[in-house]
Amino acid sequence: MNPFLTPSRRLLLASAAATALLWGCGKTETPAPAATEPAAPPAAAAPALPAKIVIGLDDNFPPMGFRDDKNQLVGFDIDLAREAAKRLGVEVEFKPIDWNAKEAELTGKRVDALWNGLTITEERKKNIAFTAPYMENHQIIVVKGDSSIKTKADMAGKLIGVQDGSSAVDAITRDEATARSFKDLKKYGDNVTALMDLSAGRVDAVVLDEVVGRYYTAKKPGEYVVLEDNFGTEDYGVGLRLEDTELHARIDKALADMKQDGSGARIAEQWFGKNILK
Repeated sequence: MNPFLTPSRRLLLASAAATALLWGCGKTETPAPAATEPAAPPAAAAPALPAKIVIGLDDNFPPMGFRDDKNQLVGFDIDLAREAAKRLGVEVEFKPIDWNAKEAELTGKRVDALWNGLTITEERKKNIAFTAPYMENHQIIVVKGDSSIKTKADMAGKLIGVQDGSSAVDAITRDEATARSFKDLKKYGDNVTALMDLSAGRVDAVVLDEVVGRYYTAKKPGEYVVLEDNFGTEDYGVGLRLEDTELHARIDKALADMKQDGSGARIAEQWFGKNILK
């Protein structure tokens, strides 16, 4: 130590040295770790389907759905629905309903789906969720073999039969000029009764789905004629409640898979002799 420093100078230097030592030996603070993103929650499992789905149908609508000579429900749509239900892993029940009250049956939860040649329309889309179309159909005009009716224009002044609540009613209504020319439009509970009245001469023509009309006219060659004119083309789809999104998606996928793997085509060929799936 410098002997010439005064006591006060020596005390000041010692204090400064101690302060420097403390600064030099202090800990270096580690930066706080950056905040991490919270872990994403696990994906929610898909909602479970019911153990059984109830399908509403018109049981007098061959070849889509009808009763055979043993009173068993059979048909193209029934076979298609059974195959789809098997892929979904659910039981299926087929419930005949008043087709004119089909929307009430569906929204009232007395059935879970409408699968029986149901035409997709903009009006029905307000209350029904439709799958992708699986079949194309026409509203055809059937007359007796000896009828003078050859075109839509010849239907003027005639009595026309149609199934109540069917898309044939909508198709005729859209063709306002032709509809106004009819003597009257007589509505039936089903197409079979309408065709029986046609045979008996109680109506002059019947407008109905092509799949039904051609099925019946083929069974009685010469008795009926299908006109070249028709009331338009339409698509068939499966109808579900608007809120049943999971069932909707699963049936859509099942139908797409059936088209892809050929099982849908095999069912169609059994009923129509060719693949009519869209």
